[in-house]
Amino acid sequence: MNKNEIAGVESVSTRSNVILANIAKCWFAVAVIGQWIMVYYVIAHYGGELLAGNTDVLESPNGHQSGLIALIIHVIIAVVTMGFGPLQFIPKIREKFPKFHRINGRIYLVTIFIGSILGLYLVWGYEKMPGGNAMFVAMNIMVLLIITFAFLTLRYAIARNIVQHRQWALRLFMVVNSGWFFRVGLMAWLLIHQAPVGFDPETFEGPFIIALAFAQYLLPLALLELYFWAQQKTDLKVKYGVCIILILATLLMAVGIFGAAATMWLPKV
Repeated sequence: MNKNEIAGVESVSTRSNVILANIAKCWFAVAVIGQWIMVYYVIAHYGGELLAGNTDVLESPNGHQSGLIALIIHVIIAVVTMGFGPLQFIPKIREKFPKFHRINGRIYLVTIFIGSILGLYLVWGYEKMPGGNAMFVAMNIMVLLIITFAFLTLRYAIARNIVQHRQWALRLFMVVNSGWFFRVGLMAWLLIHQAPVGFDPETFEGPFIIALAFAQYLLPLALLELYFWAQQKTDLKVKYGVCIILILATLLMAVGIFGAAATMWLPKV
């Protein structure tokens, strides 16, 4: 292979990497827009009611005041993590405002940790967990993953291993937003089937809910690992194959966001 042929192969490989990165950015942009819509809904719907002292807008999982307080704090933390967390992953913000990146990152990790502990308290406080035993097990696993990923994100940041730090931070982002992925996945499923296929809407139990309970974080994590894997590959078929998967995932997520915004979030604002 001569120099011109080598240069041509390198050019194609570089172009495929750029395409892969841009599609991943599109996926992230759509996800962030969807999360900010939910943040707007939570603030607009719950914020005013809670400030007015109307705590009936939220239902304590265990029927006690402690459960209600934990739920309110958990909701506030969710707003902070979804509202400001995505800013950690925008390169221009990270490069131009490194101090903000560090401070926001510390706030992100602290709120995530507190939110996870409160979430675990709420899960164990339910007399009957919505979604049944599968949801109970899935939520406990999710909390363990969040705490583990947060620890590794911080560890590699302290060690100045930026590559590993960013990868674990992205894994953390995926798991932290499991609840949002659950809602989006549920609405995408309902829009596609136009009926509650695979579960009982009254009891909120069934094979689909069991699958979604674990898929809410396993699928996003798998998609992220697929992206990391494709970045390291030189085979163009692999790269473009992953690009197609990311595009389909983005479109499916957009459908779920539209469904959630149109039926669950915006009508209540």
